[in-house]
Amino acid sequence: MSELPPVLWLQAFEAAARTLSFTEAGRELGVTQSAISQRIRLLEDRVGQPLFVRYPRSLALTPAGQAWLPSVQGAFSRLAEGTSEVFGPSPGAPVTLRATPAMQQTWLAPRLIHFQRMHPEITLRLVSAIWADDFGAEGADLEIRYGHGDWSDVTAECLGEERLLPVCSAALAAELNSPEDLAGKTLLHAAGFAAGWPRWLVEAGFAGLEHRCQAMICDTHVTTLALASYGGGVALSHRRLLEASRDLVAPFDLDMATDEAFWLVRPSRRQLRPAAAALWEWLSQTSESPP
Repeated sequence: MSELPPVLWLQAFEAAARTLSFTEAGRELGVTQSAISQRIRLLEDRVGQPLFVRYPRSLALTPAGQAWLPSVQGAFSRLAEGTSEVFGPSPGAPVTLRATPAMQQTWLAPRLIHFQRMHPEITLRLVSAIWADDFGAEGADLEIRYGHGDWSDVTAECLGEERLLPVCSAALAAELNSPEDLAGKTLLHAAGFAAGWPRWLVEAGFAGLEHRCQAMICDTHVTTLALASYGGGVALSHRRLLEASRDLVAPFDLDMATDEAFWLVRPSRRQLRPAAAALWEWLSQTSESPP
């Protein structure tokens, strides 16, 4: 073929092949059964082969139709992905925000509640993220990422300096008068932190004390915080997350700086929808103060 068939014919083929019904395909595309049948016949004339076997009460794909269907569906999927990447979702679609579970459950929660009270017309969709991802068709309008802010193809705004400090339940904190009292306790380690317990103990003046402690390593920060809230040990957490927690306290005043931070991130290759832009501005404005 020198030219691709019209998109309307391809849509009719994809819908009919997926449902194995001209009637269902017509209902899906908002046209009559006869319109679907006509488009399929025109398409079969164009490609020079039958695509369906028509039985009195049923429909089946020919071998050629079966072989071609994945290519047609793949083309529509790539077109949808490309459209979403360049233009974003439809104006009325929910604003999707991706963030780690720990950030969602602490710092973000009160801010999103206030935001929705201010903008009841905007629907929010929260997506959990463990590690940084991209902004594909199933991606987000905005993200809150943790790192150095050196990601490509995104616009990133730092939400402020981060400092790490030990946190635990109030009952366990009553047993900790000095960092030396951590000996024999369980230190909860979160994978992915560039700065961790060994460095904090050095700054506290008790280098190597971690070797006199029990340890538990978790793949998410939210798990260490949950264990700490149940009295299962002492976790290192960001001060901004502690300030929003109802179950954790800081047994010591000492915190330490880290060169990583939380960043508000959006794709640089497309303009934000007004609803997403409103959320961006709100989170940016309340980054260093309560909403």
